[in-house]
Amino acid sequence: GDCPVTSFSSDLVDFEMRGKIAVLTLNRPEKRNAINETLIQDINRFFGVPPKEALAVVLRANGDHFCAGLDLSQHKERDVDEAFDISRYWHQTFDMVQYGGLPVVAAMHGAVMGGGLELATTAHVRVAEPSTIYQLPEGRRGIYVGGGASIRVARVIGPGRMTELMLTGRQVDAEEGQNIGLSHHLVGAGKAFDKAMELAETIAGNAPLANKMMLNTIQRIDRMGESEGYFVESLASALTQGSDDAKEGMRAFLEKRDIRFDK
Repeated sequence: GDCPVTSFSSDLVDFEMRGKIAVLTLNRPEKRNAINETLIQDINRFFGVPPKEALAVVLRANGDHFCAGLDLSQHKERDVDEAFDISRYWHQTFDMVQYGGLPVVAAMHGAVMGGGLELATTAHVRVAEPSTIYQLPEGRRGIYVGGGASIRVARVIGPGRMTELMLTGRQVDAEEGQNIGLSHHLVGAGKAFDKAMELAETIAGNAPLANKMMLNTIQRIDRMGESEGYFVESLASALTQGSDDAKEGMRAFLEKRDIRFDK
């Protein structure tokens, strides 16, 4: 139902509101926050009906690792049909994260591997610590990614680079990850969450309609022909400019003053 999610609770994900920022913490540290069926369902449930008062989300993890991927202990032999359905469920869930209209900032550390990297690339802004290690190990285990990496990871680092990472199964350290775009910010040890909160606070100060347009329009235009892309840009531009927030924003610009739309 449409009950307020302020009371969202789960055994595997901690949730709290800090002001207007929803903080979501993966909490399976003993399993390196590996994603099992319950955990992906919790993510789906949260982003399906996010808290009305939230203007941005910070996604982080307890323990030494952000997320080491799929929980392989659950991944016994699956038939083709079941594996297909699970992959589609991940796609649906991660689409809700990426396109749900709430900006998501990921605070990463330790292992960001396989399904963990797929989850991280649903976030719009990614902050890494020096301990962060990225990997797509599936290809070396005789399988292929199923949680959206073919599009989400390939779009960040390019299909050629993703092919190399999958063929070799090698680990990418925090510095290389920053250079190839897996993180947008690389901060000191233990500092990712504070930086993520600071960025989320900035983002929460934007006009909500403008944020929605940024999250939804840029990625879609990337997949369109130029002519269609320019047309959609004009629509997004006109929609935002016609809003009261935009008029107030222009006044603030002309008067050389800062503005936050969440005040």
